[in-house]
Order: sequence, then C-alpha cells, then structure tokens
Amino acid sequence: MPVYRDEGVVLRTHKLGEADRIVTLLTRKHGKVRAVAKGVRRTASKFGSRLEPFMVADIQFYEGRSLDTIQQAETIASYGADIVGDYPRYTSANVMVETADRVTESEGNPQQYLLLVGALRSLSRAEHPPQLTLDSYLLRALSIAGWAPSFDACAKCGTPGVHENFVVQLGGMVCQDCSPHGAAHVSPEVVVLLDALLRGDWEHAEAQTEQNWSRASSLVSAFTQWHLERGLKSLEHVAR
Repeated sequence: MPVYRDEGVVLRTHKLGEADRIVTLLTRKHGKVRAVAKGVRRTASKFGSRLEPFMVADIQFYEGRSLDTIQQAETIASYGADIVGDYPRYTSANVMVETADRVTESEGNPQQYLLLVGALRSLSRAEHPPQLTLDSYLLRALSIAGWAPSFDACAKCGTPGVHENFVVQLGGMVCQDCSPHGAAHVSPEVVVLLDALLRGDWEHAEAQTEQNWSRASSLVSAFTQWHLERGLKSLEHVAR
C-alpha cells in the first residue's frame, strides 16, 4: 500500500538539502520508519514543529523505495518543550530515544512504542526523578527486546533468592557458586531497587537513598551497553 497512516514518536532528525529533513520515528504498527519531511525547515512549514524529537504525532506516509515521505502530521502529544527545558530530563530523553532506535527494527512492536511514549510523558511531567525514569525504561526496553535481567534468581543456574553478585555477561545476579572472580558485589537494597525499577514499583524505588540510585544506575548502564554491543553516545552526558 503506497499510502499508510500510523502514530509515531520522533527519535531523531537529520538535515537534507536546504529545506528538507530526514525523520526517524518509532511507530506503533510499522516499527522504525525513516521518512523525508519536505520543506519543514522553511519558516512557512505547516508541520515542521510537529516533527521535532520527543514529539508524538499521527502521520500519513507515502511509501518510497528507500525512504518514505511524510505527507501529513498532526500532534498527539507535545513532550519536547517540557523536556528540553530541563537538562537532566533532556539527557535522559536522549538516551531513551537512542536506545529505542537501537532495539527496534522495521517490524511493528507496540510494546516498545508504548513504553517509550509512557517514559517520555513521565519525564515531561516530572513524575519521578529523571535518573529513575531512565533506568526503569532501559531495563524494561531490554526485557522486551529479549534481554530480561534476573534479580530474584541466579541468572546462570536458576537458584532462587537474593544473591550478592552482578555479572553483566551472564544476565544479572548470580549465586556464589556461579560467580566468577571479580564480579561486582551488590547490596540487597540495590537488588531490591533494580527489581522495583524493572517492575515499575515507584514507591519502593523512590524510597531508596540517592547513593543506591547511583549504584543501580551504574549497573543498568553496564548491562545496557553490553547487550547493545556498542556504547550509547548520549549516555555520556547523563549525570551518574
């Protein structure tokens, strides 16, 4: 079908020529889509502002051979203004959209789409500390992509319980018997925090100390970058 319609969140944009822009979106039904938005860099553009990063829009596409073309765009949710005005929220949002870009392909994945939109909405409303919102998003995005971390059982042998060592390469917490030399030791409180972030249990996550938040963030960062196989550029700007 040459013309199709879908809702999508803008991940990133690139300049094309003097007036056009290539927009990368995560859509609800069609997965990741790269499309040309013609004339959006002109001041008279009718929908240029609707195609900025972190915006959610209802879009009509014309299917092309290599790149689709955006014909119409109507705003569904505008999260950009509230996010870009606050540095911690802005840097966290950049990590989110870069991660979404890396874990999604051209096939539809409504779970990834809804997770990203929900996380951006939460950031824009300052519902939780940006650091926690980001770490919760990363854990859940990786889980949907097939890399769910194990926090309540040994990631290697399956022995249940709260274990003390975290091994990125093995997929989470491991028991003493499976733990390699030099594995990161993690306190029970941080394990509880990580599990709460994975489940979206904000009451228990926010009750933890900032020191535990920082320790959990380091583990989430290491876990994320290991499974994505190369570093997230935007993560360098997030205060940890």
